[in-house]
Amino acid sequence: MKMKELLLFLSCVLCVSADDSDGEDMLGLDGEEVAYADFNKQEMIYPQPPFVDRITYREGVYEGAVADQQICRENMKLFGKGMKDFPLERDAPSGVMIYTRDEVEFGENNTLICHVTGFYPAPVNVSWTKNEQKVTGSSINVPYLNKDGTFRQTSRLQFTPQLGDIYRCAVEHLALTEPLTKIYEVEASARSDPGVGPSVFCGVGLTLGLLGVAAGTFFLVKGNECS
Repeated sequence: MKMKELLLFLSCVLCVSADDSDGEDMLGLDGEEVAYADFNKQEMIYPQPPFVDRITYREGVYEGAVADQQICRENMKLFGKGMKDFPLERDAPSGVMIYTRDEVEFGENNTLICHVTGFYPAPVNVSWTKNEQKVTGSSINVPYLNKDGTFRQTSRLQFTPQLGDIYRCAVEHLALTEPLTKIYEVEASARSDPGVGPSVFCGVGLTLGLLGVAAGTFFLVKGNECS
């Protein structure tokens, strides 16, 4: 698909799924978000992790997205008039997952990810709590189209793991009568507790040492009996 066609397609998807206040036009590759045109900031944003080879688009992509947004708005006015009598289809999210970006280590900054998929229309609203208290500062990407015509979105929350903390992501959608909630509890792990590893190795070493002493004593006694 040519870049201009891709921008037009994605712009129209977003206009169908959300109001103009979202102010974004997303570009993707193999199901992953590569970049998006932020119409509020008036620039291209590249939310790619630092460990991948950076992908950028040629100059003029943002301006093309702005033009496509205007075309999309005009098309949506026509579609709205022609389909005003059709009932709106609604599919509740078919899957919600919560997980961490990196392996958990106490006191080390990490990211909680709440991934929502299988819903229509877009978008969903995702809110976070920590120990029953509302948390602000989370982010969410623009809706991304699945092959079956439903959408998926991912919300991210920066956090510092502490033992016993309980995080919840609550997902709201037009097809839901109450939010879907997933829970993540910070639990102890071998890597999180620096005392576990040394204790295990010390115990194994002591056991092997005692077995060695016992075996040496046995053979020494047998040797004396033979002589």
